Amino acid sequence: GSGLKDVLARLTTNRLTGALSGAVVTSVIQSSSVTTVMVVGFVSSGLITFTQSVGVIMGANVGTTVTAQIVAFDVARYSLAMIGAGFLMELLATRQQVRYYGTALMGLGLLFFGMDLMGAATEPFRDHALFVAFMQEARSPLLGLAAGFLFTAVVQSSSATAGIVIVLGSQGFITLENGIALILGSNVGTCATAMLSAIGKPREAVKAAVVHVLFNLAGVVAFVWFIPVFADLVRALSPTAADLSGSVRLAAEVPRQIANAHALFNVACTLAFIGFAGSFANLADRMVPRSQASGPREACQPIYLEPLFLDQPAVALDRVKLELLRLAEMAHGMAVDSLPAALRGDRATLDQLAARDGDLDELHGAIVGYLGELSMRDLVEPLPLRLQEYLGIANNLESVGDAVESGFVAVGRKRAAANFRFTSATAERLERLGALALRECDHAVGAFRARDAKAARRVLASKEGFNRAAEEVAVELVAPMAERNTSSALAEYRLAIALVDETKHLHTLARRIAREVVAVRSSA
Repeated sequence: GSGLKDVLARLTTNRLTGALSGAVVTSVIQSSSVTTVMVVGFVSSGLITFTQSVGVIMGANVGTTVTAQIVAFDVARYSLAMIGAGFLMELLATRQQVRYYGTALMGLGLLFFGMDLMGAATEPFRDHALFVAFMQEARSPLLGLAAGFLFTAVVQSSSATAGIVIVLGSQGFITLENGIALILGSNVGTCATAMLSAIGKPREAVKAAVVHVLFNLAGVVAFVWFIPVFADLVRALSPTAADLSGSVRLAAEVPRQIANAHALFNVACTLAFIGFAGSFANLADRMVPRSQASGPREACQPIYLEPLFLDQPAVALDRVKLELLRLAEMAHGMAVDSLPAALRGDRATLDQLAARDGDLDELHGAIVGYLGELSMRDLVEPLPLRLQEYLGIANNLESVGDAVESGFVAVGRKRAAANFRFTSATAERLERLGALALRECDHAVGAFRARDAKAARRVLASKEGFNRAAEEVAVELVAPMAERNTSSALAEYRLAIALVDETKHLHTLARRIAREVVAVRSSA
């Protein structure tokens, strides 16, 4: 949820802390692709630069080694207990968070139980002549690289490949050197996953995938020539089973050694290349062409609502917020132009202003549709509250456009049809009231942008003062009408009072936006 997102957002401003946060987050969620999606969201949102994101992508590789470390321990004996406990937690718990913990525990149990079954199923191969001969022929590093690459490209998970390699090591089928070659191959194979997942995605996502490929390939090319030396180093650093001998000893030691080799390789690559994050970023920027826009982008087209982010609801809601701020700019522009158009605009100006409501409605529809898709995903607190807040704000911003079209534009058209102008005194009074309403609209949007409940409460508290100012303007409009006592004066008064009512409506919408902000902050 938003917790992992906030950790990444705070720690990605520095390359080393970015790599550390990438490793920690990926070790928790066991998916470097999810970590990358969050980082792409930050880059697209302008929270961090692409160069800063490279450190997180590098650190994510370290996080994926945690599964191998766990599998290397003899955890299979606890797997059924974990499955049972997780199932009961998911079935019986009343709190959603506890059910999620149960799902995670059951998933880990299934992972370990599956590895145990795989090991038991491959045991007969230990004495099979053809299989033994094949494994002996496959001790070439290049064949190991190819096998690791192909298997990882198929199963789409380097962590799964590492777990299977460890199982093979525990059965005595492969040596540490062969296991390292398979692990290196899996690091190349996961690049295929990254590139496939980037197809059709935003440019920043493609660049992140390219960095992933460049980083992994550079590490493998640097290490593959030194597999024997690296294997000796891993043996020296790993625990030994001195009380065992022969193949039994190798079967006991190799799984832990493979897990350690997996971790050491990724840590070493991250430390070696973290200083070149800028170079990786620049190279990826040159390799990924910028899209050639066929023409100017329509204002009503969403910029930030990419389906890529729907699997990470916290990031998706950040993207919705950016789109809502675009919607707010459109609504604010209409509100700013509404009173001048109603007071003195010609028919063409009024028609153009009314047409802008169509663009606002279209962008509003895209935002609501995206929120609808997001609501179908698993949302943890406080994300449902944020989704509700954003939906309410989107609807109120859309109502601003409706108010301008059906209110201010309608009054302006009546004035133009009657072919008269408001007096300068009447226009000055209405513009004074309009400035007050626009000021509170600005404050309401600012409170939403900064998530500032105090500023939102100040907007709500402005109701009494604004209504009093509106009443004063309404009273001031009566005297000139009574003095002139003509049909044109009466028509001007009626239209002016209508504009006072429409300006009050704008202020009401500003307060509704502020109320959404206050409601969410009070519930959080």
